[in-house]
Amino acid sequence: MAEYELGEVIFSQKEIEDRAAVLGAEISKDYEGKQLILVGILRGAVMWMSEVMKHITGDVEIDFMALSSYGALTKSSGVVKINMDLNCDVTGKDVLIIEDIVDSGTTLTYLKGYLEGRNPSSVKICTLLDKPTGRRTELEADYVGFECPPVFIVGFGLDVNQKYRNLPYITSVVTE
Repeated sequence: MAEYELGEVIFSQKEIEDRAAVLGAEISKDYEGKQLILVGILRGAVMWMSEVMKHITGDVEIDFMALSSYGALTKSSGVVKINMDLNCDVTGKDVLIIEDIVDSGTTLTYLKGYLEGRNPSSVKICTLLDKPTGRRTELEADYVGFECPPVFIVGFGLDVNQKYRNLPYITSVVTE
């Protein structure tokens, strides 16, 4: 199994926790009195979703989806596949997609359209990282943790070949 060289910490655990608290308060205000469903995108968004939802007041429903466009690659293939769909009905409810990173935007553009076809009240996106240098679509997240530098990153749910998801911070990794 290949080992990778980790770089310097880009976003610390404390920075991530503090930003999640700010966004959780903002989301709470924006969705006060509404039926909110958080849709976590497996596997990478698990840690970010957990951190953000700790700071959302009021009741929220959670569900998960699994999609792929990367496989074992470090760049998106551009082909989106739904590996696991929702178990809940989103009709008439507000949906907030929780994602680890918006890179090319291909997966989330597809997913947003897919979910909008199920007649929710709204579909918005909350991402830990926004990497606009990789964008291939006009997609913009509604809630952004941090802007990501143009490097390959791991930690806090993000991986390379399923490694380093458990790091409590975000760091760069040399992949080649």
